[in-house]
Amino acid sequence: MQSSLIGKIEKAKVYAQERFRMQVEHLQVQFHGENSDHTVSLANGKWHCNCDFFGQWSVCSHTMALERILEGMVPRQELPALAS
Repeated sequence: MQSSLIGKIEKAKVYAQERFRMQVEHLQVQFHGENSDHTVSLANGKWHCNCDFFGQWSVCSHTMALERILEGMVPRQELPALAS
């Protein structure tokens, strides 16, 4: 293997550990949920999911899961205030 490729592989390993260097701007994911499949997207800092729960709350388990996976690379979602 050429030394230049080895160097790029090593640099990629370092970048993978330095998540602060990355900011996801646009994303679309097909999420295979327990009951059905959903399309989750991130555009212009806003999440969207086609599940019914997201339609009512503007947050759902699908968007929260992706936020955890991409922690530090996507904007944090505001959770709705719970009525007391």
